[in-house]
Amino acid sequence: MHPTTPVSNAPSKPPFQDLLELRDDTAKPLYQQLEDQLTRLIGDGTLPPGTTLPAERQLAERLKISRATVQRSYNALRERKLLSAQGRLGSIVQGPGSRLHSGMDRLKGFTEEMRELGRVPSSRILEQSVVNDRSIASIFGLSSHARFLKLVRVRSGDGTPMSREVGWYNLERAPELEHADLSRSVYAELERLGAPLQHCEQTIEAAAPTADECAIFGFPVPLPCLLIKRRSYGRDGDMLEYVEGLFRGDAYTYKLSLRI
Repeated sequence: MHPTTPVSNAPSKPPFQDLLELRDDTAKPLYQQLEDQLTRLIGDGTLPPGTTLPAERQLAERLKISRATVQRSYNALRERKLLSAQGRLGSIVQGPGSRLHSGMDRLKGFTEEMRELGRVPSSRILEQSVVNDRSIASIFGLSSHARFLKLVRVRSGDGTPMSREVGWYNLERAPELEHADLSRSVYAELERLGAPLQHCEQTIEAAAPTADECAIFGFPVPLPCLLIKRRSYGRDGDMLEYVEGLFRGDAYTYKLSLRI
């Protein structure tokens, strides 16, 4: 099943540089005007965390000002932790809260995680279908004829795409999931269906995004990401879920609390 995307007739937002008004008839230097206006756009959410700003030379050409002016403004914003440098690729907006620091102390889904961090979670389903996949069946320890629900989603926090997830769910253990509404939390739906998850095994590794994933995240070129692979199990010990989620590395980190 491939959900259709409604066509919106709403006017598109203007490029952020069209919102900048640098004046030469005031005593305030251009670099300070630019810094103040970028600060305002970041603060009010016009430039949300994860947004890639143009490289210094590119923005200078668009605004018809010197590169040194843009460089001075960018440097000031980096010192204030509102931007992170990406070399010739530009800079990434960090926002007032900087990166998301997610704990790993217990099993929780993206929806719960975002809410705990004060973000509004949302999901966009790219694919939802029932499949037979011999490789995935091997991961679950099932026969090659086993049926799985395949779910591909873009997960966002405050409207900023944070991850692209591909998940497979064991329909032998949770057959009702095939017709469930999965636009929100799959974990909450499994709980409702009487098949709650109890524990998981998770690995994290560095990975480069594909061209499609770069388009989702708004990356002009591939930037480092975190690939999280998770196997989740129910109360009877049977595997219910296998997920591979690519999380953007410029706005997402994991933290661990270790005890001796």
